[in-house]
Amino acid sequence: MRPAMNRPRRADFKRCPRSQWAGALKCFRIKCAAVFRREARRNKEPGSFRDPTKFATTLAFAVAISTLGVAAANAKTFNEMFPGAEVKAEAARTLLEAMDFQQGSVKIGAGGVTLDVPPKYYFLGPVDARRALVDIWGNPPSVADGVLGMLFPAIKMPIEKTWGAVVTFADDGYVSDADAEKIDYAEMLKSMQESTDASNAEREKAGFGRLRLVGWAAQPYYDAATKKLHWAKELEFGGRPNHTLNYAVRALGRRGVLEVNFVSGIDDLPVIRAVIPDVLEMAQFEQGSRYSDFIPGADKVAAYGIGGLIAGKLLAKVGFLALALVFLKKGGVLLLLGAGAAVRYVAGLVRRKP
Repeated sequence: MRPAMNRPRRADFKRCPRSQWAGALKCFRIKCAAVFRREARRNKEPGSFRDPTKFATTLAFAVAISTLGVAAANAKTFNEMFPGAEVKAEAARTLLEAMDFQQGSVKIGAGGVTLDVPPKYYFLGPVDARRALVDIWGNPPSVADGVLGMLFPAIKMPIEKTWGAVVTFADDGYVSDADAEKIDYAEMLKSMQESTDASNAEREKAGFGRLRLVGWAAQPYYDAATKKLHWAKELEFGGRPNHTLNYAVRALGRRGVLEVNFVSGIDDLPVIRAVIPDVLEMAQFEQGSRYSDFIPGADKVAAYGIGGLIAGKLLAKVGFLALALVFLKKGGVLLLLGAGAAVRYVAGLVRRKP
């Protein structure tokens, strides 16, 4: 009986540097290569491998794994992304070292969308985005449900005072843009403000403070050629002077809408406005998933148009508040702090080497 070919040992995988796909795939390829080297040393000639069938199967699997790894090939470790940075808080550093900072072409896993992330930014996948939203920013775990990732500026860590853009996908179907040229945005804003005011009684019953839609921080703009739009709202929570900025970018596809929501304070409006062209350029739908690939009568159609896309999801779920704010419960009292407050606290524990 031919002895079985050596396989990667369980202990080998325990030594994998990271739990993310990029690290795990790289680690697995290394272990497979080690198996082949051991076989080559023992058999010298490829044709004399002791079990050709098992070798061929393992080789094919290794090739497949290597191919899958291409999507995450541009992922960087924390030390590669931020060389020389010192994080004094051990818990924060542990979180950062577990992350993959992705650049280049990134498939986000929904709607046939690829993000082409330039060197000025980095993308965190679903697991790392959850770490940022929940473990670093202090949001409830439910806030990260359905989040496909987050975008950040390359010069800032998630624990520093900076903006972050939450990436999701609404698979509501094809959104008709037939109403785009007919929308009166001043009238829409007035209607949204009235609806927001009317909802405050229910919000207070649920234990949340009052919400006021101050106005457009950036009036909606729709590009009919690229099927992309963006707008920004200025929000006031509980009468607090530090207003929240909700800057939204949307890209329309055949089966739904790519949603990118910037989370920051109103003071960051000029910074975020400057990066909007880059973000609009990043999102691309693959062949077969583009807006122009829509098949009337066969594909699902959304129950709203451009106007509903902008106005209908102001506060679609309570989780929106958690994206805009950090919730802290102390002594049974719900305190609402701007997201920057938690980030600034941790950022004080960061020092970069010259």
